[in-house]
Amino acid sequence: MKKNDQIPSSRRTFLKATAGLMGATLFGGLPFRSFAQAAALKPADRCFVFVYFSGGWDQLLAFDPRDPDVFTPERVAETRILPGYNLFTDATFLDRPIVPDALPGAGPSNIAFGPAVSDLAKHYDVMTVVRGINMTTLAHEEGMRYFITGKRPIGAAARGSSTATEIVGQLLPTVPIPSIAYGVESYNDRYPGSANALRVSRSKDLVDTLSPSKKRLDAQIENELLLLGGEPVTCDEAALGAGGVGSTYHTSREQVQQVLSSGLNLAFDFAQNTEATNATRAFYGLPSTGPYDSAAGRAALVATALKLGISQCVSINLVGGLDTHFGTQTSHATNLRTGFNALSRLVDDLKATSHPSGGNFMDHTTVLVFSEFARTPLINATNGRDHHLTNSCLLMGAGLKHNMVFGHSGDIGMAPGLVDLKTGAKDSNNGENILPEHIIATVLASADLDYSITRVEPLKALLTT
Repeated sequence: MKKNDQIPSSRRTFLKATAGLMGATLFGGLPFRSFAQAAALKPADRCFVFVYFSGGWDQLLAFDPRDPDVFTPERVAETRILPGYNLFTDATFLDRPIVPDALPGAGPSNIAFGPAVSDLAKHYDVMTVVRGINMTTLAHEEGMRYFITGKRPIGAAARGSSTATEIVGQLLPTVPIPSIAYGVESYNDRYPGSANALRVSRSKDLVDTLSPSKKRLDAQIENELLLLGGEPVTCDEAALGAGGVGSTYHTSREQVQQVLSSGLNLAFDFAQNTEATNATRAFYGLPSTGPYDSAAGRAALVATALKLGISQCVSINLVGGLDTHFGTQTSHATNLRTGFNALSRLVDDLKATSHPSGGNFMDHTTVLVFSEFARTPLINATNGRDHHLTNSCLLMGAGLKHNMVFGHSGDIGMAPGLVDLKTGAKDSNNGENILPEHIIATVLASADLDYSITRVEPLKALLTT
């Protein structure tokens, strides 16, 4: 077939733009029948939350604390670890690790937390902490993308799909917006557009995106779409329309119109004066008027998306300001505590809300809390901490065992610990490093999903099945 040189350049440009749009659209690959079934907004039976603390967190203040009576300044030349809890200028922080009070029916906590974990420590009954993770990088972008995908980046470039994309791609949820990525990168290298995350950088973006638009499509675009199905097919059109641009557009338009007419934007508009939004503001301590981009506001957004059956996966940058190479220990701890307290409120909410399938939402939600790497166990000359390979993460909720610690970091310089990956026990002779791919494999396996893309086995000691 010859290329038809008579196709107007404007139309060729339109075809290329439309092909790109349909490849990237959130709704373009979602079967309409599935979306129609989601109109009742039934919550997903299994939900996932990926919580990112950006900047590289201090594990001595978070999930890998040390006893300051053992790791003293006098022994720092030997241990290369300085907890620094006595350097807080804010008396509301403890000067030692937190061991939470025992919860009724849960037994005592097997997890000690750093002073910045604050209110979140009370939820030890739904937690597992993984320590001694070897990030193999000290670069912010690489560490972040490594944890998001479970695959070591190529240079700084992400490799593979986001874990949330993997989950949506495998489970094919019928919720209107399967995945939301708030301030977090998202990737899709092998699934249809329906697995893409709706990416926003602030709460208003989400409200605006879901609000009905008063503007119609350009008349020329409408006409070109109508003509697309009735004119002779040229090589140019065949190539650009190989994915069914015209039919995809019509299906996508109907789906998008149904989403926009469902009033989902109102669910995230916390400034409304309604019983539901007033209760949300009161629960999360939000102001009566926006913006709602605080850590607490972001936590409220996560709860809303899951509880109302709008999304199955939410990835969120909960708090930043952690790349503190200089300054006091208090500034880093304060930023951490802000995030952990907001996360604690989210867990309070999920625990207190019944799920239609039985139990509460926390019973149906798997949560991964991570940062791109950690901070050095020694304080530098400017009273801050630098980048450190050895990381920790927090796993919570469905499909996982709770109230346990897996792995360890060394007592000299908090080096990544070699462990028996089957048990998490220290094994200096034959042990292996825990890597981010082990965590991602564990998250996927917790929902009986295919984890072969990680090319490792999950940490089976953490799984309930």
